[in-house]
Amino acid sequence: MRQKKSGWKRPALLFLVLLLLAQIGDIVYLQYFDTSRRRLPVLMYHHFADEAKEGTVVTPVRFREQMDALDALGIPWDDTPGVSSFCGAAAALETEYTLPGVSQSVILTRMSGRTAVPEGEAIAALAAHGASMAIFLSAGMLTELQAELLKGAYTPDTPAALVYKATWPEEKTVRCTVGTLARAGQEHQISKTALVLVGNFLGKDYQRSKLYDPAFTTGFREGQP
Repeated sequence: MRQKKSGWKRPALLFLVLLLLAQIGDIVYLQYFDTSRRRLPVLMYHHFADEAKEGTVVTPVRFREQMDALDALGIPWDDTPGVSSFCGAAAALETEYTLPGVSQSVILTRMSGRTAVPEGEAIAALAAHGASMAIFLSAGMLTELQAELLKGAYTPDTPAALVYKATWPEEKTVRCTVGTLARAGQEHQISKTALVLVGNFLGKDYQRSKLYDPAFTTGFREGQP
């Protein structure tokens, strides 16, 4: 829709990994390329270099390296923002990450795997804060993830959830606890394409927001005892 409104004639969409809804095929004027199967510079040269002078517009959806490679080739691109899956996961669970008296911070992170994370960003170190946490790319390591979470401020009874393919038609949510996280993944056969949410924001207790507290004075009203 964005390229159609702009009047661009020869669009191309660059996706890091081909995780597309089947319905994308209905948009016949779009071209997309799966960069998970080819090295990035080679793909860009073959698909985009010859079209660069003809006004091709490329919309990368992830990663600075894609944008840097396009800049190096002199190819114009447009960064189209979207809604992160961690927001979709909260909507699927009908919850919010920052509840008064529970947590006012959200940590977005991942387990260390073939792509390492800095030492200070290890799961156990981040779990020490006890904040709301959304963990990406870790559904295949739930046993290890569970052990790392328990090294922090979380207990076996801390609420947790698995959200498989958030916002997709086949979306699935599984509520559990940190202590039953690995078992929940195994029982529901979730080992990829899922977010792990952890924290007491998934529980039932929280304090009333000051925004709607009639006793709280704001710039628009005087608080009533």
